[in-house]
Amino acid sequence: MTRLLNLFDFRQTVDYKLEVLSGLTVAMALIPEAVAFALIAGLSPLTGLYAAFVVGLVAAVMGGRPGMISGATGAIAVIIAPLALSHGVEYVFAAVIMAGFLQLAAGFFRLGKLMRLVPQPVIFGFVNGLAIIIGGSQISQFKTDTGDWLSGSALGIFGGLVLISMAIIAFLPRLTKAVPAGLTAILVVFGVVAAFGIDTKTVGDLASISGGFPPFHLPSLPFDMDMLRTVFPYAVVVAGVGLIESLLTLNIIDELTQTRGRGNRECVAQGTANILSGMFSGMGGCAMIGQSLINVSSGARARLSGIVAAVMLLVFILFGASLIEKLPMAALTGLMIMVAIGTFEWASLRTFRRMPTSDVIIMILVTAVTALLHNLALAVLAGVIIAALIFAWDNAVRIRARKHVDANGWKHYQLYGPLFFGSTTTFAEKFDVNGDPDHIVIDFEESRISDMSAIEAINKVTARYAAAGKKVHLKHISGDCRRLLDRAGAIIEVNHYEDPTYKVVTNTQ
Repeated sequence: MTRLLNLFDFRQTVDYKLEVLSGLTVAMALIPEAVAFALIAGLSPLTGLYAAFVVGLVAAVMGGRPGMISGATGAIAVIIAPLALSHGVEYVFAAVIMAGFLQLAAGFFRLGKLMRLVPQPVIFGFVNGLAIIIGGSQISQFKTDTGDWLSGSALGIFGGLVLISMAIIAFLPRLTKAVPAGLTAILVVFGVVAAFGIDTKTVGDLASISGGFPPFHLPSLPFDMDMLRTVFPYAVVVAGVGLIESLLTLNIIDELTQTRGRGNRECVAQGTANILSGMFSGMGGCAMIGQSLINVSSGARARLSGIVAAVMLLVFILFGASLIEKLPMAALTGLMIMVAIGTFEWASLRTFRRMPTSDVIIMILVTAVTALLHNLALAVLAGVIIAALIFAWDNAVRIRARKHVDANGWKHYQLYGPLFFGSTTTFAEKFDVNGDPDHIVIDFEESRISDMSAIEAINKVTARYAAAGKKVHLKHISGDCRRLLDRAGAIIEVNHYEDPTYKVVTNTQ
C-alpha cells in the first residue's frame, strides 16, 4: 500500500481547495483550445475534447510531473491534419495508438535522459517561441466569424473585457492568493456580461461541446503493410513531437517550482495516455505549457489539480455544455495573453551582452523556427544540432600538448583537451616524428579518447613513428578508452600506469 501511495504521490501535503479551484480554471481554459485544435486537424470538436479528457486524466495520474497539464495540442493537430484530410479519422486513431506504443518504448528504454542534451539557449528559444505562439493564437479572437476584424463598439467591448480579465490576473495575486486569479477573472467577466446583457463572443460560437462519455472504439482498418506504411511516419512524428514538448514543459515547470520531475515516467504516461486516447475516440495529445503554467501559477503542486481539470472537462461535456458555451471568449483570451506574457523568458533578453554570440544566435533561431513554423520538434532538433556543431568546433582547437624529455631520454606529450573527430587534425600537428627520440610517451591524464576518429588518429601517429623506427607508448588510458583501442585492434603498446576512472552518470528514473 505504501508503495502504491508513493507511486501516485498521494502522500504529499495537498491544499485541496487550491488544487480543486486551479483544476476548475484549467478545465475552462482547455475547452476552447481543444475545440480549436480539433477543427485545425479537420476533426469533430468532440474528438479534441475526448483527447483532452483522456490524455489529461492519464497523465495527471501516472505522469512524472505533478501539477503538469496534458491534453490535445496544436502541435499534434498540425501533424495529423494531412492524415485526417487524406485518409480519415480512423487512420488518425491508429496513428495516435501507434505513437503511444513508441512513447512507451522510449520510457522503458529510459530515453527521457536525452533531454540532458538540450542546451539552455535552446530551452530559452523554445519557451519564447511558445509564448509568441500562445499570444499570437489569440489574435484570431479579435475577428468575426467571417474573418473580418472587429470594429466599432464590438471591438471596444471585446477589448475592454479582455483588459478587465488581464488586470484581475495581474493584480489580484498582490491582494490575495486564496483563490486562483484566472478563475476569478473568468467569473467576473462572465458576471459582467450576464448582468449587463452584453453581446459578445462566447465559447458556444466555436462549436457545441455537448456529448456523451468517450466511446470505446478500435480503428476500423485492415492491419496490413499498406496501413502501416501510411500510418507509421505520422506516428513517429507524433511520438517525437509529443515527447519533446512534454519533456521540455516538464523541465520548465521544474525550474518554476524548484523541484524535479521524472522524465522516463512521463514518457510512459504520455504513451499510455495516447494509446487510450486513440481507443476512446481522441486525437491524441501531450503536455500543454500554457495550461501547465496556469495551473502552477495558481498555486497547484499536486496531481489532484490535473485530475480535477480532466474530470470537470468531462462533466462539462456531459452535463454543463449549455452553461460553459455561454462563457465569454474575452475572459479566456485575457487569460491566455497573460499566460503568454508570463511564459516569455524576459530575463533571456538581458543576457544578450553576457551570453556567447553563438548562444544568442541559437536562442533567436529556435525562437524563430518555433514561432514561424509552429514545428517544435524541428526547432529543438535544429538548436541541438547547431549547438553540438559549435561545441565541436570550439573544442577542436582546444587540444594542447605540453612537451618534455625525461631522464631516460623519452619524450613526453602531455595532452589537454578531448581527442575526437574535430580535433584529430590539430592532434596530428603536435608531433615532430623526425626530431623526436626513439621512445615517445603520449599522456592522456588530462585528455580522453572519444571516438573512432580519435583511435584512427592515434594509429596514424603510431604508424608514422613506426616507419621511422620509433615506438609510441600511451599513458593514463582509462578502462573504457583501453577497451576502445583493443576492440579496434590498435597497434599500440599501452603502458599500465595509474589510469583515471571516468564514471558515467546514470538515470534511475
